[in-house]
Amino acid sequence: MVADKHPKALDSAAGFSKLAKERGFVLLYPEQRSANNSQRCFNWFRPSAVARDRGEMLSIKQMIEHACERHRIDRSRIFIAGLSAGGAMTAALLANYPPMFAGAAIIAGMPVGSARDAMSALRAMKSGATPPPGGWGRAVTKISSEVKAWPAVTIWQGMDDRTVNPVNASACIAQWLEVQGIDEGSGRAAEKPWGRLQSWRAADGLKLAFYSVRNMGHGLPIKMRDAAKSRRSGDPYVIAAEISAPAELLRLWGLKRPML
Repeated sequence: MVADKHPKALDSAAGFSKLAKERGFVLLYPEQRSANNSQRCFNWFRPSAVARDRGEMLSIKQMIEHACERHRIDRSRIFIAGLSAGGAMTAALLANYPPMFAGAAIIAGMPVGSARDAMSALRAMKSGATPPPGGWGRAVTKISSEVKAWPAVTIWQGMDDRTVNPVNASACIAQWLEVQGIDEGSGRAAEKPWGRLQSWRAADGLKLAFYSVRNMGHGLPIKMRDAAKSRRSGDPYVIAAEISAPAELLRLWGLKRPML
């Protein structure tokens, strides 16, 4: 989980550590330092911070590698999820190191190549990012031009998000469909009690899914019954909804309770 500002509060509200203990997986929370960003957000918009094997990108990669070595993790079963600036950093990590991950979740994040500095990042977040030359897919494939197989990606967005304009989720969808060579028209859409689910599949399974959550602003959705716990945690970015992103991600990624 790529969390920047307050990973402890996020973890307490979302319950990832509890799920990790129950299901036997290792959880890693990279955290930004105020020395790097006064708001303690990852510098996803700064080219030097998200270039392969440089800056914050390299730091997070090294954290993942250290966790793998220390806990003897199956390297074919590494999943990544990030919220907000962490979501944008998740997309950048996936673009730079696709073989490292078995799956990724970009939650209220931004597409790769949507900004080059803090001012352009704020404009893109508020009004929507402008596609770079060559299209959104080109922004990723020029980084990893040799890659042919990509992990499945899920994109999450609150319909009422006022921090990251939901049009950025559409840009993220376009980006990862183009990268994987999938026709947007081949997807399926379904109305759900919590909002709308769009999914794109290939012969080998799910490739991209978009969870557009109704009556939700900027944050990570959890089941309504857990809302009181979320409020106690003090994390305003874990939001009561009719779907739980942590539970859904664990289902998609096959992180099940061990058989007794």
